[in-house]
Amino acid sequence: MSRGVMQPSQQKLAEKLTILNDRGIGMLTRVYNIKKQGQVWKACGDPKAKPSYLVDKNLESAVKFIVRKFPAVETRNNNQQLATLQKEKSEILKNLALYYFTFVDVMEFKDHVCELLNTIDACQVFFDITVNFDLTKNYLDLVVTYTTLMIILSRIEERKAIIGLYNYAHEMTHGSSDREYPRLGQMIVDYENPLKKMMEEFVPHGKSLSDALISLQMVYPRRNLSADQWRNAQLLSLISAPSTMLNPAQSDTMPCEYLSLDAMEKWIVFGFILCHAALNSDAAALSLWKLALQSSTCLCLFRDEVFHIHKAAEDLFVNIRGYNKRINDIRECKEQALSHAGSMHRERRKFLRSALKELATVLADQPGLLGPKALFVFMALSFARDEIIWLLRHADNIQKKSTDDFIDKHIAELIFYMEELRAHVRKYGPVMQRYYVQYLSGFDAVVLNEMVQNLSVCPEDESIIMSSFVNTMTSLSVKQVEDGDVFDFRGMRLDWFRLQAYTSVSKASLGIADHKELGKMMNTIIFHTKMVDSLVEMLVETSDLSIFCFYSRAFEKMFQQCLELPSQSRHSICFPLLCAHFMSCTHELCPEEVRELGSCTPGSRHHIGDRSLSLCNMFLDEMAKQARNLITDICTEQCTLSDQLLPKHCAKTISQAVNKKSKKATGKKGEPEREKPGVESMRKNRLMVTNLDKLHTALSELCFSINYVPNLAVWEHTFTPREYLTSHLEIRFTKSIVGMTMYNQATQEIAKPSELLTSVRAYMTVLQSIENYVTIDITRVFNNVLLQQTQHLDSHGEPTITSLYTNWYLETLLRQVSNGHIAYFPAMKAFVNLPTENELTFNAEEYSDISEMRSLSELLGPYGMKFLSESLMWHISSQVAELKKLVVENMEVLTQMRTSFDKPDHMAALFKKLTSVDSVLKRMTIIGVILSFRSLAQEALRDVLSCHIPFLVSSVEDFKDHIPRETDMKVAMNVYELSSAAGLPCEIDPALVVALSSQKSENISPEEEYKIACLLMVFVAVSLPTLASNVMSQYSPAIEGHCNNIHCLAKAINQIAAALFTIHKGSIEDRLKEFLALASSSLLKIGQETDKMTTRNRESVYLLLDMIVQESPFLTMDLLESCFPYVLLRNAYHAVYKQSLSASA
Repeated sequence: MSRGVMQPSQQKLAEKLTILNDRGIGMLTRVYNIKKQGQVWKACGDPKAKPSYLVDKNLESAVKFIVRKFPAVETRNNNQQLATLQKEKSEILKNLALYYFTFVDVMEFKDHVCELLNTIDACQVFFDITVNFDLTKNYLDLVVTYTTLMIILSRIEERKAIIGLYNYAHEMTHGSSDREYPRLGQMIVDYENPLKKMMEEFVPHGKSLSDALISLQMVYPRRNLSADQWRNAQLLSLISAPSTMLNPAQSDTMPCEYLSLDAMEKWIVFGFILCHAALNSDAAALSLWKLALQSSTCLCLFRDEVFHIHKAAEDLFVNIRGYNKRINDIRECKEQALSHAGSMHRERRKFLRSALKELATVLADQPGLLGPKALFVFMALSFARDEIIWLLRHADNIQKKSTDDFIDKHIAELIFYMEELRAHVRKYGPVMQRYYVQYLSGFDAVVLNEMVQNLSVCPEDESIIMSSFVNTMTSLSVKQVEDGDVFDFRGMRLDWFRLQAYTSVSKASLGIADHKELGKMMNTIIFHTKMVDSLVEMLVETSDLSIFCFYSRAFEKMFQQCLELPSQSRHSICFPLLCAHFMSCTHELCPEEVRELGSCTPGSRHHIGDRSLSLCNMFLDEMAKQARNLITDICTEQCTLSDQLLPKHCAKTISQAVNKKSKKATGKKGEPEREKPGVESMRKNRLMVTNLDKLHTALSELCFSINYVPNLAVWEHTFTPREYLTSHLEIRFTKSIVGMTMYNQATQEIAKPSELLTSVRAYMTVLQSIENYVTIDITRVFNNVLLQQTQHLDSHGEPTITSLYTNWYLETLLRQVSNGHIAYFPAMKAFVNLPTENELTFNAEEYSDISEMRSLSELLGPYGMKFLSESLMWHISSQVAELKKLVVENMEVLTQMRTSFDKPDHMAALFKKLTSVDSVLKRMTIIGVILSFRSLAQEALRDVLSCHIPFLVSSVEDFKDHIPRETDMKVAMNVYELSSAAGLPCEIDPALVVALSSQKSENISPEEEYKIACLLMVFVAVSLPTLASNVMSQYSPAIEGHCNNIHCLAKAINQIAAALFTIHKGSIEDRLKEFLALASSSLLKIGQETDKMTTRNRESVYLLLDMIVQESPFLTMDLLESCFPYVLLRNAYHAVYKQSLSASA
């Protein structure tokens, strides 16, 4: 097995290329971060962002001195200038160590690369991208990575200051320079102009490099075609030739088909700059060079660092004798690139949009085609990725006046189809595995075995590797896929890489240059193995767009353009999906990019993980906001249409119809005829598009995007796009409901409950239709929002419709009732405006009739109505508290009157001693008005609940009606509370009991409290006769009440008595009998009065007794008859009805 001194296996070319390429990317990441950190220092005004010794004015001269003398600094002879750094030396060592040793690592990387390049030259390695693909690609990648690293290193402005400062601090601390400093310093100086230095350095490597580059002559021109050529060739089309649809996509250069165009252009540009002699000696090299220069004006060095090709190449060649022709070529190519490259790439993107759409659509319908046509998928992804990166790079570095070619409003569509293809590959991975497992075992293994058998020469090492390939493939079976076995062909692929290295050296027994078919077959087999075990890696290789992470502004601008264009908004989900790519640009040699910011080194400018999360969150939030705004606009339109159907709008139509029959002139001649509801649905043709149509179209497009994926994972976080929409809809629905009340605190105006209900229902109808576009639970939105609206404040602490309406009814409507501007009409079950000098700004009947109260109950629900009741009761309790004070003031007189009701003269004398009689009656009337309003609200609630939950309401009613009399009061009150919540009337109002219970004073004994309650009833009873003298106390049969609302006293007396004596555990019935006796005695007395002014409305006041008994569940007409002759009541009714008729006549 002896092969002489230079055994290929001992050189380990494959292993070294693999390791150095990976390490090169890691070094690029670290150097890039140092450069960006320097830019942050330069731009940042915060002194904390930059180390003190780079900012401090006192140290500035020392730093400049070190930079000026770099790399040689004689510290002994310059103590005065450097003395100021003495204090900072430990800080300098601590803070600059990471930077310094990164530069040392770069130097060591350079040494290893140079050593490997020399080894490759010594071995006279054969390079051909179509044969030994892995070897050639890794060799070219290493050259470009090395070149890029040295260019970016030369762009770090602070490199000399950092290295010089660190070395000075090291010498001051340890007495000598760092051992790496002399070589490092020299390297920094040598590579001031990195490309010029590397052109000299690469003279020995020229042949190997030019051979590798010239092998691209069959690959690069084929990839760099125009859109018309692609279109004529029907590139990427599965349906152009239906008969061959199931045939596997084959090529002699499988891995070259999806090789990045961007990578090839970097190889060609940097490669021929380094070995420029080939441009003069080889026409193929010159052709490749020109084609690359015509395609772009700048290349991506690393992330957002770019290299302006033409200027750099011209500057390098201008000093070389005899290169005038090359310089002219560069200038011509630059003009060509500036004038034609933009339009060429624009047309390519246009073609790829339609091609990828067709491909994604066909594969979605027939995923089985992913097997034979997998190559098409990865070609499509690679082509699209190259075009997107080209646009991103050039749009940020425009070198021409016209920018139209660099603004693509349809870029989102192309990215979207890329994501769709990626999703197909991930979803149907097992389908592809089944296909290629069978392909490898049934075809590839057989063909490879036959090729190996036919080799004329096959050394032992190569034979062992080849046999292992065949055995590995032969052992595969579909059952492994079905059983979920994990495949791993990485070893096989590395062996093939090694084999390429062994067979590509000049003295190899088995030269791959003489067996190109074997190389091409193995490249195809390697592609097939990747389809089995490396689909995710293939997706990253061909479609990774993590570069967007470093073009945040352009990324966000593209997103905004996508949202602004309705036809593109359906593709907006691709932007959040792209955020999942960002983590693939990180490297293990720079872990601080991934870690939390707190543990980052000073060189780390960005936290890529955080940026991916914040961008994804921002995109999804903006999409949800846009959808929310569209939905809001639709809701506004629908509310307007619903408003047209309100009863108030039909008055004019009815009036016109009546006038038409009576042949009366209607309105002004020039007045336009009002459109009837429904006109908007009448269309002359299908081309008519209304604003509502446009809104629905835009919404359906955007909702497609929101509904595209149920969730997406970004840096170990899961985002759910639909939840963003749900959240925004909840917030907007809440604001809209409150906004639709149109409450104006200054004018005390508010929307009628029925109109608000109509608008809310129209809004809800639109929201329910959203379920047709997006899979969200809109019922959850309704429950969350509407339940919050039944509370005093919502979850954000904002007022709700419950608080707004409660405040309005209490502070506006009921306050005007107290002021005598509004009366409660029992016959109409509504509050009605009274004719007064100052007209009210609202019509009370339009807010308090039964239909409005039912609408209010629908809106507020049981919880909201309960809050309304509690607020009403709070007002009642404050009135009762004042009444008690008045009772205390008159306690002695009332105590005597309580026992003297059968002594008229004595009662008359005592009555004259009473104070605040009018105040008592007024306050009791106010209580009665509030209770009457509550009665209306409760009745409306009962009606509404009876429609929604009839069985439950009937069960509650049955429960209430069958409480045994002997039931404990606490148990009974619980039942009453349940009944009251359902809107059912109760003998004892539980809400009133709770409100009055909270008034108990600590200084007064329970017995005293009970006495005050009894005397309050006495006070009211003996004060009733005074009402007869009031002009407004006249009873009106039409309204079944009195214009000054004293008919509400009946409810007040019964409810207050029931509540007070429940609290004090007294007999309600006995106390009401006592009240009836006192009241009837007092009223009978005014029958004997002769003063007409005093008795002007005597009959109307008599009727109060009947009302009190009718209202009370504890009093009976028999009891009234025993106290007050019924004949008086009958005569009173007769008198008031007669008076009413005469007044109306």
